[in-house]
Amino acid sequence: MSFSEPEEPINELLSGRFRTYLPVVIDVETGGFNSKTDAILEVAAVIPAMDENGILTIEQTFFHRVVPFEGANLEEAALKFTGIDPYHPLRIAKSEKEVIQNMFTMVKEALKAQHCKRAILVGHNAHFDHGFINAASERHNLKRNPFHPFSSFDTATLSGLVYGQTVLARACQVAGIDFDEKEAHSARYDAAKTAELFCEIVNKWKRLGGWPLKG
Repeated sequence: MSFSEPEEPINELLSGRFRTYLPVVIDVETGGFNSKTDAILEVAAVIPAMDENGILTIEQTFFHRVVPFEGANLEEAALKFTGIDPYHPLRIAKSEKEVIQNMFTMVKEALKAQHCKRAILVGHNAHFDHGFINAASERHNLKRNPFHPFSSFDTATLSGLVYGQTVLARACQVAGIDFDEKEAHSARYDAAKTAELFCEIVNKWKRLGGWPLKG
């Protein structure tokens, strides 16, 4: 007679919390506001996990600089705002297609690990980031975009409700999250702070007794 090791219990708290959706925090830095014509210059993603107590924490991060796609528009005002030089000789960047593909792969692996069916984009003013991710996916004819095509969670709206602030830096300040204005407008930094803010809002709601719902 042989005995096998008991299987690890499946943690489905995260998939149960968001109706089988996996929230993925996304931030893009771009060369303008038009997702169809303007370049993506940086992409960052943060994937959360939920512990056995139902507390949302940060588990995985992704960041890469992006080479503007062929024919992409770059607005001088946008470059001054972000401080990004797309053609700096020491800038380590990859093609837009490769970066988005790699991010999609990471998200799909997380979906499987967390027993979720689809990802839902979380962003501060999420419509902006969502538009650029969808446009890049369409531009390169990428199959099986893991994100819901139009639904998203917007931390600007959520923090307006919870903290009375819609600007990321001010919402973080009220939430007790450190925020360095000098580091802002980097996809890596803004995604990290947006993820902290999202986790704090979700966890605050739990502490207040709002989830799991009783009755």
